[in-house]
Amino acid sequence: MATPLQQPPQAGGGKRKGKAQYVQAKRARRSDGSGPRQLEPGLQGILITCNMNERKCVEEAYSLLNEYGDDLYGPEKFTDKDEQPSGSEGEGDDVETALKKEVGDIKASTEMRLRRFQSVESGANNVVFIRTLGIEPEKLVHHILQDMYKTKKKKTRVILRMLPISGTCKAFLEDMKKYAETFLEPWFKAPKKGTFQIVYKSRNNSHMNREEVIKELAGIVGSLNSENKVDLTNPQYTVVVEIIKAVCCLSVVKDYMLFRKYNLQEVVKNAKDPSQLHPKQTARARNEQEAKLESCDKSDQNDPEEKNNQQAAPENSEELGQSKPMSETQVVTERGAKPELA
Repeated sequence: MATPLQQPPQAGGGKRKGKAQYVQAKRARRSDGSGPRQLEPGLQGILITCNMNERKCVEEAYSLLNEYGDDLYGPEKFTDKDEQPSGSEGEGDDVETALKKEVGDIKASTEMRLRRFQSVESGANNVVFIRTLGIEPEKLVHHILQDMYKTKKKKTRVILRMLPISGTCKAFLEDMKKYAETFLEPWFKAPKKGTFQIVYKSRNNSHMNREEVIKELAGIVGSLNSENKVDLTNPQYTVVVEIIKAVCCLSVVKDYMLFRKYNLQEVVKNAKDPSQLHPKQTARARNEQEAKLESCDKSDQNDPEEKNNQQAAPENSEELGQSKPMSETQVVTERGAKPELA
């Protein structure tokens, strides 16, 4: 009887590699000279939420950002390899100079490959992060939303919200406080001042507390200038806090309520009140509408005399509105009910 062939033992002790090891190896291969491939502290960019189709979202984001980026900053320029700076030919014998020249060439080639917009892994589903280079995320996104708000022209299908991210840090309270003290100065440090609100969103993170983060950031804003006031209806500035895993993304944006919380699907819809171009007029019109609704509710309510009649009416409200003969039958039923209760 022939003996069965034995398979050679697998490398690494005969154990099969787990899926996590393959994922880490894939990420290591992708972390080439073209920059970081996942969201990490120190990046600037644009955080985009979508509806179940991240690949289509990235395509729409590239198209939209390149269109308005060229409008604001001009066409993207690339450097040819032949135009890279090179050292003098006479210094080839010096080893130290040769090493410096090689390092400089590597850095130059790396910078040449960096694009103005580059998608990186966000760490959350239905969320895309576009790393930016050499632009101001708040200025670009505000320009996009302002144009879409005025023209009412829909340019995306799967992109929902587009939030600029001006700074990122580690998602721990002490790191966030230390980072925010300097990050918030351009908007809130005296003599600059303004009304503000703080919006908070956390994804794939369980160790941060929403109320605690908002309280600490609001305290920092107040410490920069005591005249900074909270306004939850129509603030001048909105501090956006987006936490994804262990990374905290921060930005300060304008016209947050006017541009429908930076939602590209909502901002192109026709507004009922054309005065929404001015936030103060928008808030005033909204208050007037609420006052009208309250006055209508008060007019619909019963008069004071009717309220007194309701208070003096019997407990059985279903007897209200009946004629007097029914009141006599009510007395009869009450009399008939007494012996049964006794």
